[in-house]
Amino acid sequence: GDPQGAQCPRMPPPLLSPPDSEKTPSYWNEGARRSLELALALQPAARRAKNIILFMGDGMGLPTMSATRIYKGQLAGGSGEETILAMETFPHVALAKVSGAAPGAALLPLPETPLIPACFQTYTIDRQVPDSAGTGTAYLCGVKANAKTLGLSGAAVYGKCRTSFGNEVDSILHRARLAGKSVGIVTTTRVQHASPGAAYAHSASRSWYADTNMPKEALRDGCKDIAYQLVHNTDINVILGGGRMYMTPKRTPDPEYPEDPAQNGTRKDGVDLIAEWLSAKQGARYVWDKKGLDTVEDDSVSHLMGLFEPKDMKYELNRNASTDPSIVEMTEKAIRILRRNPNGFFLFVEDEIDHGHHSGRAKQALMEAVMLDRAVARAGELTSPSDTLTVVTADHSHVFTFGGNTLRGNSILGLAPKKAKDKRAYTSILYGNGPGYSIRDGARPAASLPAAEDKDYRQQAAVPLESETHSGEDVVVLAQGPMAHLFHGVQEQHYIAHAMAYAACIEPYATEPGCGAARRASHGTQCSPQPLLALLALCVAAHMVGG
Repeated sequence: GDPQGAQCPRMPPPLLSPPDSEKTPSYWNEGARRSLELALALQPAARRAKNIILFMGDGMGLPTMSATRIYKGQLAGGSGEETILAMETFPHVALAKVSGAAPGAALLPLPETPLIPACFQTYTIDRQVPDSAGTGTAYLCGVKANAKTLGLSGAAVYGKCRTSFGNEVDSILHRARLAGKSVGIVTTTRVQHASPGAAYAHSASRSWYADTNMPKEALRDGCKDIAYQLVHNTDINVILGGGRMYMTPKRTPDPEYPEDPAQNGTRKDGVDLIAEWLSAKQGARYVWDKKGLDTVEDDSVSHLMGLFEPKDMKYELNRNASTDPSIVEMTEKAIRILRRNPNGFFLFVEDEIDHGHHSGRAKQALMEAVMLDRAVARAGELTSPSDTLTVVTADHSHVFTFGGNTLRGNSILGLAPKKAKDKRAYTSILYGNGPGYSIRDGARPAASLPAAEDKDYRQQAAVPLESETHSGEDVVVLAQGPMAHLFHGVQEQHYIAHAMAYAACIEPYATEPGCGAARRASHGTQCSPQPLLALLALCVAAHMVGG
């Protein structure tokens, strides 16, 4: 099959005039009234969650979400601004602070009073602008930590193996599995990458993908690489993404690229982790392409590992649809397998929006965000908000923006209507830094169409860098389902893990009032917690976790 990018339509021209209906006050008054009625009817779902799905748009800051909304609408032939993302239909919204710390304990609000301000106890991180490893440890493990470390408290030092021992913190995925739930990871990066790695690994460096990537001192001190930990730390039922080369011995030919030695296995210890994983699991299956994934019957396997590239999976616009599954297809397969467990499941889904931004290619980043939203929509069709808490968030943002006084319906990838002070055209989308910086003959080159709408076009950047950087502003959290109202206000990022654990009666909140009934229920008809007892227990539990 041809790459998906070849099928993308050209963006529609700007609207010459707003729709007539929008020119009347009644259009806006009636729309606001409908929204008010929905808000007045909204009631907290104060029951416990059987299932949790955490969608994480890596690098999906608020500017990216807004641009994705427009891009999605324009792909469908509309002007774009009025489009609603699937994730934007979720009734509960919060902002997560990806940097800094606040005093106090990580208390959750009472179900009857969802707007009570919360106070938190966090680990101070070492960077004002974070990376995906430190943030992954926060929203999955419930503590803030140092950049570039995975599944370790702030007492661990980056790159120092010995500091990891005794400072491990377990993720909600690991704790959900211990509670009897099925668990899964879906990512368009390598499954050993920072974000999914925080779900199962304890590593002083996010870059220790295989033993080949580790310094001799770390190996001598007894630290294990992330791929090894993927197989040995947590009994993960579904693992879907990239990262084949870190699982097999050196010089092992890749099944998809057997003639390319650069794609061969990299392990120095001679261990075939895929074979080891298969032999240790009853009902386990391994696949490496879409054909193999499509042949897996949902009720025939208890464990599924699908590794579809030697490293990260390809961008959606570069993906070969006949050989590589999309994030939507991987998410659906994961849910169909995990939901067979009567105790419920926890699923982590990540998309590599981040990589598009780092390379300065906004179209690649926005298409990844569109695909994440499609996965959110598909998950909603396969689950019910009556028993499934679905959370959508980002780990951090990027120095990405769009502006330029563009007209309604202007292509999100198009040009600003007026030229800049240097008499040259510029794109609406710009980056604060990155590889898009360019000076030719002493001047900034003019942007032009259709070049600016190409999938590999690099938008201009103000500061020259090999790789565009993250930014430090808050990221959005959207939630629906049981206990979704716990996501409110402006919170520290580590609060996400605590709210999810509380919602599903996962440690350290497994003995809260109502959790016994949740375990006995087969379809999520749980009792609501008793507010005062819940608050007291949460105070104690939060101090235990944070201390």
